[in-house]
Amino acid sequence: MAETLSDRYNSADVEGRIYQWWESSGFFKAHDRSTKPPFCIILPPPNVTGFLHMGHALDHTIQDLLIRWKRMNGYNALWLPGTDHAGIATQTVVEKELKKQGTNRHQLGRDAFIEKVWDWKHQYGDRIYAQMRRLGDSCDWDRAVFTLDENVSKAVRKVFVSLHKKGWIYKGLRLVNWSAPLESAISDLEVEHKQTKGTLWHINYPLEDGSGFLTIATTRPETMLGDTAVCVNPEDPRYKHLIGMGVTVPLINRKVTIIADTYVDKEFGSGVVKITPAHDFNDFRIGKTHGLEFINILNRNGTLNENAGAYQGMKVADARKKVVEDLKSLNLLVKEEPHALSVGHCSRTDAVVEPFLSEQWFVKTEHLAVPAKRVVESGTIRFEPESWTKVYLHWMNNIEDWCISRQLWWGHRIPAWTCGKCEHVTVSETDPAACEKCGDTNLKQDDDVLDTWFSSALWPFSTMGWPEETETQKTFYPTNYLVTAPDIIFFWVARMIMMGLEFKRDVPFRTVYLHGIVRDSQGRKMSKSLGNSLDPVELIEKYGADALRFSLIAHLYSGKDIKVSEQRIEGYRNFMNKIWNATRFALQNLSDFTAPSEGVKALPDKANMSSFDRWIIFKLAEVEKAVEEALESDRFSDAAQALYHFVWGQFCDWYIEFMKPIMNGDNAAERRTSQLVLAQVLNRVVRLMHPFCPFITEEIHSKLPIKGEACIVDQFPNTRNDKDFLAFGNEQSAFEVDLVKETITAIRNIRGENRLSPALKIRIRLGVTEDSVQKILGTNKSALMTMGRLEDIEIGVEGDLRKCAVALVTVKESTVKVIIPLEGLVDFDEEIKRMRKTIEKLEKDIGLLTNKLSNEKFVQNADEEVVAADRLLLSQSKVQLTSMREALTRFQ
Repeated sequence: MAETLSDRYNSADVEGRIYQWWESSGFFKAHDRSTKPPFCIILPPPNVTGFLHMGHALDHTIQDLLIRWKRMNGYNALWLPGTDHAGIATQTVVEKELKKQGTNRHQLGRDAFIEKVWDWKHQYGDRIYAQMRRLGDSCDWDRAVFTLDENVSKAVRKVFVSLHKKGWIYKGLRLVNWSAPLESAISDLEVEHKQTKGTLWHINYPLEDGSGFLTIATTRPETMLGDTAVCVNPEDPRYKHLIGMGVTVPLINRKVTIIADTYVDKEFGSGVVKITPAHDFNDFRIGKTHGLEFINILNRNGTLNENAGAYQGMKVADARKKVVEDLKSLNLLVKEEPHALSVGHCSRTDAVVEPFLSEQWFVKTEHLAVPAKRVVESGTIRFEPESWTKVYLHWMNNIEDWCISRQLWWGHRIPAWTCGKCEHVTVSETDPAACEKCGDTNLKQDDDVLDTWFSSALWPFSTMGWPEETETQKTFYPTNYLVTAPDIIFFWVARMIMMGLEFKRDVPFRTVYLHGIVRDSQGRKMSKSLGNSLDPVELIEKYGADALRFSLIAHLYSGKDIKVSEQRIEGYRNFMNKIWNATRFALQNLSDFTAPSEGVKALPDKANMSSFDRWIIFKLAEVEKAVEEALESDRFSDAAQALYHFVWGQFCDWYIEFMKPIMNGDNAAERRTSQLVLAQVLNRVVRLMHPFCPFITEEIHSKLPIKGEACIVDQFPNTRNDKDFLAFGNEQSAFEVDLVKETITAIRNIRGENRLSPALKIRIRLGVTEDSVQKILGTNKSALMTMGRLEDIEIGVEGDLRKCAVALVTVKESTVKVIIPLEGLVDFDEEIKRMRKTIEKLEKDIGLLTNKLSNEKFVQNADEEVVAADRLLLSQSKVQLTSMREALTRFQ
């Protein structure tokens, strides 16, 4: 006996209750020991400070889809969650709180400040987990890991010590991205480049022999205070005779040499560049190559230091103004001109990032990179889309050493202790009691912490208990998928591959699935300044998690950015309502249906099956095959679209309608058979849809007459496990019903085009030349009459087409001409006027579109989707124009 559904689907009533039941029932749990094949995804850990944003929503929906699909396919599926301590982000949040209280971390001291951060983490750290539950994330929550958990800290220290022993971690003086407000080095990912209206200053540097000047252009004139050379191209005939001579750096009066390097573009500007090795990344490399002096002119707080002479103590912006004024007064400023440039800003403080020479800890990457390249070249690790393989390999071939130290307090403190007596540095997994060299106990630990990406690089195995040998690692390492965005291939993906191969002797994952970023409907990046950001939690509250999830997956094309709008999400909310209402009808008609003991394996009585039953089963087989193939090849949107078109366009719109006469008819045997088919197809629809929209499907599943323990652990239907039921589908029946369906659609379209009331019963003719087609239409005359709302139908006779609306239906090789006499139903004079206007507009539109698509520049530069949409519109407009002209001829 089937249960009933409420009149409307209310996601707010369902989602919290269903999720709590899933979690308390243990459906998300994976097992370290199991006879099932393992499948594992490690969640890219969101920042502990974070809120769920649209990028997370997309990322998590893909992962949850994979996990639910594999779980339903009988895998021991583990989705392992965790959060990142997010050194800079978290420290910044807590420092802002302290500022409100009139204090700061330096007044508190390191230990007290760290305690404050832990207090904040305990209070707010699980906030994002609650939001992930709202989305439907089916993680094994008992395994959740935090990057500062004791075991992760143990793993971090072991890796640091191991690499240090090999000489692959070292301390050195190098140029780094420096955030002055943080007084810390930051990674490239924390540098946001902004287009800025700057100035290009042209400055004369006097030649040492007094014979003239070299003119140099710069956007950062204050850095000249740290210049230790000027450089020309060795092949530049203008300056060949000057190579090796000296020039004087203005204001600071430092004598420097003119050097030659092919790095200089002789066609750009004057062909002479100033070299400031301590404050420019390109100059740093030239400084190393030519053995130049490195003069740092900045303090840690961003003010100029003693090397800046008279400008000491000034902030960079103030020093820049003063330097320009002083150059003017000395008549050494040739000119200044507006210059657009990209300036790096700290993502946490919005301060301009300065290249800064400082002593930092580094990982030597050359040895780690070799095996990390090999596993991608051999296909052991696969990138999807494949185009990212070249990008990864190019970066790995040009990899530089990795700066891993940060001048922060929150994070994994570097396990290195300097001896107060002999200055030897002891690097140890445990806190040493004495110096390993001289035995003195006066030790001071390094103040710096490790880059957050260092602990993240160990994530695939540190989350599983490494460095201990655990059953979790034996079962689930290497993991199957990493799902992430391409912007962290180098910061995270490459480093996980390097560390996995070094410490586990195996890759951390088999497939790296890279998705695009979520943009607004106009293709713009979402940002607070544009006011176009969408909050996934608000969208869930408004439309339900399933609508949000389906809208993201349905338009997820390999590697491309995804456009999202509220209107689209609302459209998929309507899809959820469609499924709900179709289920309500089904359950009402299954109220007297007794579920067979064989359950989902029960098969229909072939002798009493209608052609509509055979048709829907045939279509079900097609969609099961399409979904399986799409999911197996990471074409998630193809799977979603196939389901959407089957569920809405075939099951809800047609099969449910075809069932009504049978359910209300007198043939009891046919009705019982159709009830079984309806129950079985609905069961499969719900299971197929579950990984995409889990909440509504679980709620519906609980009401079905034929069901398993829970949809989340029910078997995912495919053409192998469902072959006995799918065998009842029939290609000939599918053809026959498609012919009837398309004929009814044509009748309805003619009604709409000619504004005939749906309540008006009309007479039609069906022009048919094939006997077999005539027989099919005759057999299904009742369905045509009912669903086409017809008074009479003549099959086989085309007759006079004047004053008639005509539509041609083609299914496979067979055609039907749908003819509706309009005499007495429409005002022909008005219709002719309307048609002429429409033809005129279509001709104009076709002309504009043809010209547009003939423009090579437009086709090359426009968005692919825009070009494809225009081509489709042109094709449709041409078909419509031909149809309109033919109709006008008949009406005149």
